[in-house]
Amino acid sequence: MQVYQAPLRDMRFALRELHGDDGFGDAAVLAEFDDETVDAVLEEAARLNTEVLLPLNRTGDEEGCRIENGVVRTPEGFKAAYDQFREGGWCALASDPKWGGQGLPEQVNKLIEEMICASNVSFSLYPGLTHGATTALDGHGSEELKQAYMPKLVSGEWSGTMCLTEAHCGTDLGLLRTRAVLQGDGSYRLTGNKIFISAGEHDLTDNIVHLVLARTPDAPKGVKGISLFLVPKYVPNADGSLGNLNGVTCGNIEHKMGMKASATCQMIFEESVGWLIGEPNKGMAAMFTMMNTERVSVGIQGLGVGEAAYQSAVYYAKDRVQGRSLSGVKAPDKPADPIIVHPDVRRMLMTMRAYLEGCRAVGVWVSRALDAETSSPDPEVRKRATDFVALMTPVVKALFTDLGYDAANLAVQVYGGHGYIRESGVEQYVRDARIAMIYEGTNGIQALDLVGRKMPAGMGRNLRAFFHPVSQFIEDNAAAEGPLAPMIGALGQAFGALQLSTATIAQKGLADPEEAGAAATDYLRLLGLVAMAYCFAKAAKVSAAKLAEGSGEAAFYKAKIATAAFFFDRILPDATARFLAIKAGKASIMALDEAAF
Repeated sequence: MQVYQAPLRDMRFALRELHGDDGFGDAAVLAEFDDETVDAVLEEAARLNTEVLLPLNRTGDEEGCRIENGVVRTPEGFKAAYDQFREGGWCALASDPKWGGQGLPEQVNKLIEEMICASNVSFSLYPGLTHGATTALDGHGSEELKQAYMPKLVSGEWSGTMCLTEAHCGTDLGLLRTRAVLQGDGSYRLTGNKIFISAGEHDLTDNIVHLVLARTPDAPKGVKGISLFLVPKYVPNADGSLGNLNGVTCGNIEHKMGMKASATCQMIFEESVGWLIGEPNKGMAAMFTMMNTERVSVGIQGLGVGEAAYQSAVYYAKDRVQGRSLSGVKAPDKPADPIIVHPDVRRMLMTMRAYLEGCRAVGVWVSRALDAETSSPDPEVRKRATDFVALMTPVVKALFTDLGYDAANLAVQVYGGHGYIRESGVEQYVRDARIAMIYEGTNGIQALDLVGRKMPAGMGRNLRAFFHPVSQFIEDNAAAEGPLAPMIGALGQAFGALQLSTATIAQKGLADPEEAGAAATDYLRLLGLVAMAYCFAKAAKVSAAKLAEGSGEAAFYKAKIATAAFFFDRILPDATARFLAIKAGKASIMALDEAAF
């Protein structure tokens, strides 16, 4: 059974109680949204997701999208839900008020994104891709293009996509072949085929605005010759009304293992009219504005799906009776005890819980930096926030999707045989979560980006934005007592392993790039584990203080300390294994001759 209620109390904890010392909290954007306003928004979002989007999750998966004469039909109920979503202003939450947005801080917006992904991750892609498109257009488009397209994209009246990859090139976009030819009026004509285009065609909006990577005839080879173009499905008339169909069609929809209610399309551009966004041959820089936004959001997808899977597993573990507790009967009025009494079931539930609370805490930390880098009045804070976001974006994308998928798999295991059956609903979470580890750059590519670009940038400047607060926290709490004391010791040990691993990769990678590549995935996980450990230690400290004050929410704070203790006991030890793997180097990875595979 698919069960979900937004974890509002934990969201408020991460938002208000956990990160007040991170140096990002003075962003000007926060002044416009007091606690009462934010609570009202979160509660209404929770209601919308539970009552409107969640009921469409399983039915949408079963029906899927279909293509009829080049037009994609979304599952029954999606159009009405999207109209309600748009009319309620949810498409415009985090957009600039200049274009009709509400300017909601990213640290709040990302929590709402989590709710949407938990309730119906397929639905989330339609407004999510549009938000990414507006980010790229607003950052790089001409004023004329922005005036024509931004208001309708921000409102959700029109939707947006990003059209990157082609069948022959995958992530290696330097090989793409889509061609753009300049016309006498300053527009371009684009011809080519794109694959894996999320929300490329659907029936939710009147127009779909594609951001397309293509080459001009005289462009340099490789990524240095890629430009970005805006190509609408229908070319608007001068008055903004819809004009003629623009030579943009959907050739087919992909038949996927999951996210079946999200239309993933093969798009065909035939002499389509488009306009340049940004400078010629600088398309990758413009597109990465969108992709980096999307990478954080994809991480949130993993968190959301994992949270829904966890809640469904808890529901089942409390309801399903099987066997008796090893310490004695717990439900004498029943023929067996609920399976939640069994240590191995508890192990799985606690693992899921720790993964998700840890990811949420890290996600809010990064989101606070997203707000600070655009809104803080202090240039030093903005610079530090930019460094931190650059470092943590690949970690959020890869770590959250890895752990979200693991949580979904554990939910199936909690259900046992019933989890493998479609009627339970939890096998859908495994299928839906799997793609998030692949798109917007596979998690292996995120790891390579971390060690190859983000770690060495500015002689390690990005790392300092992370290392300094963690080091300072360990130093400030060296004399901690009670449950915090062993956590500080374990955090210090893991942080030391991270520092040594950083030095090892820097030293070996200079001499042999394959050494850095071999260490990349383990290093990303190690950095993510330390980030989670830092957040859990802070959470335990805050919770212990609240309990000492006699807080009326003792159950919540005791649970937070218990979850933190489980993380340090059962999950953080993986940091040592990652360090040892990094130290071992590339030898055994690269030793086997290619012909032997």
